[in-house]
Amino acid sequence: MVIVPIVPDYLARLESESEQAHITGNSSTNSTQNENFDLQIGVLFASKAILQLLVNPLTGTFIDRVGYDIPLLIGLSIMFVSTCIFAFAENYATLFVARSLQGLGSAFADTSGIAMIADKYTEEPERSRALGIALAFISFGSLAAPPFGGVLYEFAGKRVPFIVLAFICFADGILCLTVLKPFSSRTRENMPVGPPIYKLMIDPYIAVVAGALTTCNIPLAFLEPTIANWMEGTMDSSQWEIGLTWLPAFFPHMVIIGASSCIVPACKNFEQLIIPLCGICFGIALVDTALLPTLAFLVDVRHVSVYGSVYAIADISYCVAYALGPIVAGKIVHDLGFVQLNLGMGLANVLYAPALIFLRNVCYMKPSHSERNMLLEEGATGLYDTIKMEERQRKKHGYSSAGNCVPIDENGTFAGQSKSFTEEETSELEYI
Repeated sequence: MVIVPIVPDYLARLESESEQAHITGNSSTNSTQNENFDLQIGVLFASKAILQLLVNPLTGTFIDRVGYDIPLLIGLSIMFVSTCIFAFAENYATLFVARSLQGLGSAFADTSGIAMIADKYTEEPERSRALGIALAFISFGSLAAPPFGGVLYEFAGKRVPFIVLAFICFADGILCLTVLKPFSSRTRENMPVGPPIYKLMIDPYIAVVAGALTTCNIPLAFLEPTIANWMEGTMDSSQWEIGLTWLPAFFPHMVIIGASSCIVPACKNFEQLIIPLCGICFGIALVDTALLPTLAFLVDVRHVSVYGSVYAIADISYCVAYALGPIVAGKIVHDLGFVQLNLGMGLANVLYAPALIFLRNVCYMKPSHSERNMLLEEGATGLYDTIKMEERQRKKHGYSSAGNCVPIDENGTFAGQSKSFTEEETSELEYI
């Protein structure tokens, strides 16, 4: 988000400097140049999401295989490099490389970070609370970035905001190394193997959630590359005002988004514009906070509890909006106008909202068989499984296992079973 108030103005300055020697007054030529400039900005903004979209299926599978810590460190390292490139980039090609690298880093860091939280917090209330905290910090980053970038860019130059961000990213990587210890001797030998990502994509419930995440992010994805030029043209706004416009938007996120999108083009000044942007971001926060825990729950009850791939799908959903947005939005604004762009975005959200009714019974779902239960159906293979089988049999016959002792005969055998144990296992059972 920090590039929203910086890049359009910086590219405009680069272009004006390169064309100073051959300025023409031909209106058709100027119109064509403006269209090409809007397309350049759109492609630059979209390059992150496009690369992220392409590599997310691979990173999701990679995360499921190696765990969450190492991909998180890889993502932070790539984003550190990309932010440093942004700081010293002085032409469009270098900015394009930096923006694309951002997408590669995000494909690792975003997916592994959210998946790690879903894996650490397995109970629904705790998981929703933890993901809510994570989303709050994502919102804080989005909140702070545009005014931070706009103010520093106007008063300190382009390099300063990116150098500060690179330092923060570096510090985060050091914390990842010291706190999470990604290269320790921990293994994932006992973790189940998750389903292929394509199987999750064709799950109808996950598909509805993914569609909602895409649709609700369309307004932000379409406004980010277009609103700066629109504010300059209609409100004569400065760069710090363009950045500051987003500040109140993340304090309070499908119908709220739709209505707010339709109000944007009716705004006549800086203060009025803040209100619909608040509505858009409040609507997005509501959708994300509700649907991200739902994805983990759907994986738990319908698949295997490994979360890299399903949150890669969530990231893909965001990326579809942010890949199409910058390119399509610029074209729509040029051909139809800013008002039609916002009305279309609002209508898309309102029309998709009824599809969420399909999710109304998700909270009542229960897993038919967990992986552990399926293993127990095949017979006991160890001390823990034998105890669980005994508890299941007691419950089946109407007895509670609480406060009951497990009967063991002198041969170390459960009463009513032929399973024999070693002396060590027998002593442990007697202790239990």
